[in-house]
Amino acid sequence: MNTLLAFLSPLLPFAASLVFLLLFLEQISYLKKKRSVPGPSLVLPFVGNAIPLVRNPARFWEIQASLAKSSGVGFSVNYIAGNFIVFIRDTELSHKIFANVRSDAMNLVGHPFGKKLFGEDNLIYMLGQKHKDLRRRIAPNFTPKALSTYTALQQIIILKHLKLWEQKSSESSPKPIPLRYLARDLNLETSQMVFVGPYLAEKVREKFRVDYNIFNVGLMKLPIDLPGTGFRNAKLAVDRLVEVLADCAEKSKTKMKKEEEPTCLIDFWMQDTVKELEAAAAAGEPEPVHTSNFELGLYLFDFLFAAQDASTSSLLWAVSLLDSHPEVIDKVREEVKSIWSPESDTLISSEQLLEMKYTQAVAREVVRYRAPATVVPHVAAADFPLTDSYSIPKGAIVFPSAYESSFQGFVEPERFDPERFSEERQEDRIFKRNFLAFGAGSHQCVGQRYALNQLVLFIAMFCTLLDFKRHTSDGCDEIAFNPTICPKDDCMLSISMRCPRFPNLST
Repeated sequence: MNTLLAFLSPLLPFAASLVFLLLFLEQISYLKKKRSVPGPSLVLPFVGNAIPLVRNPARFWEIQASLAKSSGVGFSVNYIAGNFIVFIRDTELSHKIFANVRSDAMNLVGHPFGKKLFGEDNLIYMLGQKHKDLRRRIAPNFTPKALSTYTALQQIIILKHLKLWEQKSSESSPKPIPLRYLARDLNLETSQMVFVGPYLAEKVREKFRVDYNIFNVGLMKLPIDLPGTGFRNAKLAVDRLVEVLADCAEKSKTKMKKEEEPTCLIDFWMQDTVKELEAAAAAGEPEPVHTSNFELGLYLFDFLFAAQDASTSSLLWAVSLLDSHPEVIDKVREEVKSIWSPESDTLISSEQLLEMKYTQAVAREVVRYRAPATVVPHVAAADFPLTDSYSIPKGAIVFPSAYESSFQGFVEPERFDPERFSEERQEDRIFKRNFLAFGAGSHQCVGQRYALNQLVLFIAMFCTLLDFKRHTSDGCDEIAFNPTICPKDDCMLSISMRCPRFPNLST
């Protein structure tokens, strides 16, 4: 041992010098990319500001937004886990990013470490003609007929869970119940039924729920891909979820070959797909792209990820905002009562849903006021000219902020005001470019009508069937990331029945 120490001792100063040189070069590289853009002048070696981001994401992005706003340039920079990042607050600059998603400019990643979690073949990362072809195949999933099928399933699941919430609240009384996990379970079951319907066996559903929760936890962890870490567990959970969804796709193909009536999203998707597969087989050609069970499993997981957490966020903020605006609740109840009665034991039809203009305005205002996915990560595939005086360096992670855009342009944007979406004011048209909750450009959310329907139906049924009281506390409405945003206190609520009885709904 003494011999080894004697050998290494002369090398220690050189090793220390090498480390300091690397740290110095890292700082120089950061400052060269930063230039005069607002952001920290010095960053921690290697990790940068990853720790503050993980510990308090809301505060981290708030600081970035403040720097971008106060400087007047509309964007700011930082350094996270070896990655130079650019945060974009300005709406027009955000549109510039969304409009340039292509192989030689901006690549959408959905999550800073998304490729490691989702794999490189997912819908999120597709570009060019391949992406256009897949979007074309997805289009039949969101026709009026398909959406009408989904609204029936959505209502039945919402009703089931509202009954459960009322029961849990009654058992817990006078203590309130936290709504976040209950809303998450409601949305997960809705996604399961709408996307893959009868193909997900009951015994598989609980394991599916557990795996999705493991994935959710991993989203908020650092990308340490080692056995036993939250990130590795999330990757393995994604593999299992995709396998289950691929099996559902195969079962749907079998059903659609018999030309049976579609009952869920994958059925609408497979109607044309099975015809293409049969035509290719008859011609002795290979299967068309985007039609293998594994690919379909990946795409279904994309839908699940996009719908699940965003909808949970919106439901929670809807409850919070309704509770603090009783005049809005009264208007929703008045409108719904004039269109639909729980005592009728009938589902809200697609036509009735369209008649609920004010409730739809409430839903849109919830999404504007609290955009579920606050930022939409991209990676610069090449140096990208953001402004006349600054180019985003190749490899930087770019975060256009849908959340910050929602508080630009609109009249009194800090105020929760559903009337802004009325026919009289039409702020949804006047300030259309500022409404980025569903993205923009070629990767704009293809399922936004479905997502809004879910929120409108929930608000209509929740306000009509239940009375509720929020148990507020200091800081309860501060933003927490889970991974989309939700109230910090998980939305503590007491619930009771408002109607004489719950409706009996069925398809």
